[in-house]
Amino acid sequence: MKMITSMTAFLRHGCRGWTVFAFLLLALSPAHSQSIDLLIKGGHVIDPKNQIDGVRDVAVISGKIAQVAADIPAANAKKVVDAKGLYVAPGFIDMHAHVFNGTTPDAYIANGHTSVAPDGFTFRTGVTTVVDAGSSGWRNFKLFKAQTIDRAQTRVLAFLNIVGTGMASRYEEQDLTDMNPVMVANMIKRLYPNIIVGIKSAHFWGDYSQVQRAVEAGKLADVPVMVDFGEHRPPLSIEKLFKEYLRPGDIFTHTYAHGPNDRETVVDEQGKVKPFVLEIQKKGLVFDVGHGGGAFAWRQAIPSIRQGFLANVISTDLHTDSMNGGMKGLDNVISKFLNMGVPLPDAILRVTWNPAQVIKRPDLGSLTVGSEADITVFNVRKGDFGFIDARRLKLKGDKKLEAELTIRAGKVVWDLNGISVAGWESEMQAK
Repeated sequence: MKMITSMTAFLRHGCRGWTVFAFLLLALSPAHSQSIDLLIKGGHVIDPKNQIDGVRDVAVISGKIAQVAADIPAANAKKVVDAKGLYVAPGFIDMHAHVFNGTTPDAYIANGHTSVAPDGFTFRTGVTTVVDAGSSGWRNFKLFKAQTIDRAQTRVLAFLNIVGTGMASRYEEQDLTDMNPVMVANMIKRLYPNIIVGIKSAHFWGDYSQVQRAVEAGKLADVPVMVDFGEHRPPLSIEKLFKEYLRPGDIFTHTYAHGPNDRETVVDEQGKVKPFVLEIQKKGLVFDVGHGGGAFAWRQAIPSIRQGFLANVISTDLHTDSMNGGMKGLDNVISKFLNMGVPLPDAILRVTWNPAQVIKRPDLGSLTVGSEADITVFNVRKGDFGFIDARRLKLKGDKKLEAELTIRAGKVVWDLNGISVAGWESEMQAK
């Protein structure tokens, strides 16, 4: 009777509840032997959503998380990965990347060479989901979808640029006549509500007009707006931006950039975090790292963290200029925060559950039973390392995060040291 009552409750919550219930039934069934497709055993699980921070096993069945428990028998699994001494987390989400890679002559980010093909730069850093940060607009999003999103193993979501042509070049990004909130909102709500998670405003040389149009579109589509606000001479007030234009849940990216001739910084010349920054974060404005090729400086990040101002989301601003500069990859950016004193669980929160909430995708960023099995297994190496900011200055550190194994929808897509496969000798023994 108790199980029937539980089943009724799950069914009332729709098919997601039924999926979870089915997994629980399977895990408890006597016929469960060899039913687990993949078992990650003995790793230190960090799953902020579910408040897990300790040694657990993680079982995967049919591409979904089936069980997270202290001791799942290895005999029940077809494949076992020994994760003892390693960390296990939900697949990392990089909430700021540029992956609209293409060959349009003279293009910058939109269908251009500066964007990268996602699969080549995600899995090796533990990333299973990227959010493209406004590379495309409503005029070229369908090309981006067909060319990249539909072909990638990486889950690719997107912020749609308020400019119709996206980031074709700085020149096109100044065209106020091509910033159409209605067309942007229609593309999100009517065509791609499961792929487009927000709107991007960036690289505008004028006043607050571009931001106003982006927020108007955000209201129409009920999605957050990400703002790159840093090409104004003299710099415009970010306090005015925060308090008069942006809403709780909107995103200020390139939080730790230092370019005082173009953008107002969060830390003043005396090394103090401006009080209104802390105030507005408490009210719900989201701060995103967006490291990039020129938007992360130790002189902003270190004083901020020491004074208790930590960005809500850690992200890369991945593109060719950043990945071959100081940024390198999300693993390297996370490592920077570890070496600035951020505890590991706090850093993992900012690449898993926090970004999932910001983009309103609660199905991502956790190891919840029934969710798609996106998993990152990593180590934190000890040694003598150096980390470079966008101003080409170095911070010495003794910790470096390194992705050992990346699993996307239950499939191993990156295995640095072969921990998911048998030794070559097994082939000889089989003969």
